[in-house]
Amino acid sequence: MSPKTGKKQDLIRRHGLVEVAEHWAVALSGLALVITGIFELPIAGRYYITDLPGMKWSGDFIVSLQIHYAASVIFIAASLFHVVYHGLQGHTGLLPKKGDLKASVKVLKSFLGRGEEPLFHKYLPEQRLAYAGMAVIIAGLIISGLIKTFKNVYAPDMSYTLVIWATWAHNVFFVLFVLAFIAHMAAIVIKPNRPLVRSIFTGYISLDYAKARHPLWLEEIMPRAQTDPLQGEGETPMQEAPAEEVPVEEMPVQEDSGTCTALRGVRDAREVPDAECEAEGDDQEDTSSDRKV
Repeated sequence: MSPKTGKKQDLIRRHGLVEVAEHWAVALSGLALVITGIFELPIAGRYYITDLPGMKWSGDFIVSLQIHYAASVIFIAASLFHVVYHGLQGHTGLLPKKGDLKASVKVLKSFLGRGEEPLFHKYLPEQRLAYAGMAVIIAGLIISGLIKTFKNVYAPDMSYTLVIWATWAHNVFFVLFVLAFIAHMAAIVIKPNRPLVRSIFTGYISLDYAKARHPLWLEEIMPRAQTDPLQGEGETPMQEAPAEEVPVEEMPVQEDSGTCTALRGVRDAREVPDAECEAEGDDQEDTSSDRKV
């Protein structure tokens, strides 16, 4: 992704509009799935959630199930779009790399004041590991959920064993999804990660923060000369114009007497042979003689 500057001088684009939109589509639909999935259990009435203003529907299993299905459509569509879009674009920055586990340990130690954290690319090593884990969880939720939905809508006589396995898998991945969501929220509370919160909403982060923590990413996306704060949207850094060569003007040669003195003073501009000066001197003497006669 090519870098773009924000309206402020110290911002640089980290995520495009598409990435921000798909992130929130997965996040909000996933949150709706968690809430409605809980409401499908008989707990809304038990814990007086139905008594809250506007929450009477939470005690209705059918309503919760219908909202759950609607949210799942957005969740699945956004997840598939993410895989296809970034796959076609060749974006591999979030894929785990060799050494990420070891680097993550160094980062955690640096948070505790034990050593310095390494320089990063666009994503932290723990972000890549978390992405892989979340991908497995989401895939498990989608597959097990589709089996349960197919049973409820099209095949009520589906194998009981398959339904049980799908139900248990869905419940396990549901718990893992909630834990991963909590870990994700906890990660942005850590002070070194807080500047990244801006990018979740606007797509931009501080350029100074990127220089200090993600210099390897900046080296990949822009020349070193452009890592200074830019002037505005779409503008490029000011570069010093090359010095223009000033041509040396030749001084005109005067024809009257005394020109040799002037010519010798400007020989850098035009060299006059000494013979020419001598000849001129002879001409001047002849002229003087004629005048005396």
